[in-house]
Amino acid sequence: MLISTSRKPSQKTRKFCKDLAHATGSTSVNRGKMNMRELLLKALDVDEYNLAIVNEIKGNPSRISFFDNRGDLLLTLIIGASEHKENMNIAPSELKIVSQVEELNVLSDILDMELVDSAEKNYLLISKSEDSIAKINFINKFGDVNNFKINVKKILEVSND
Repeated sequence: MLISTSRKPSQKTRKFCKDLAHATGSTSVNRGKMNMRELLLKALDVDEYNLAIVNEIKGNPSRISFFDNRGDLLLTLIIGASEHKENMNIAPSELKIVSQVEELNVLSDILDMELVDSAEKNYLLISKSEDSIAKINFINKFGDVNNFKINVKKILEVSND
């Protein structure tokens, strides 16, 4: 997946994109003046088949929109993200998804990761939350929870294709 930002992103949003790309084994690019078509072509140039665009409100990442390589919207999430300053210790090529929120199982296809019932280490945990729809935690190759977390506040669009 190619991960990019909205135009003129804050430092926090750029860092979030880089961290998300690192954690998922994706590619992150600074958008600059690229339009949607140019982003989709860039994704194909770097052998990525989906595109994620991270938007912000008041300098903080606030929304992730996932698109396929034709530019069709697959999923939009309203999010809150936590900052982290440590090494993630994640092996993206071995990363799996453990999901307790059925509406977000589609992330398995979007991120091209295996959806499993349970895992010991190196997985993305999508769990239910009291204060939001879901929390996405990254569990590293040692089985520890990273500080890098994404709170899913709302699911706006889910493609059923």
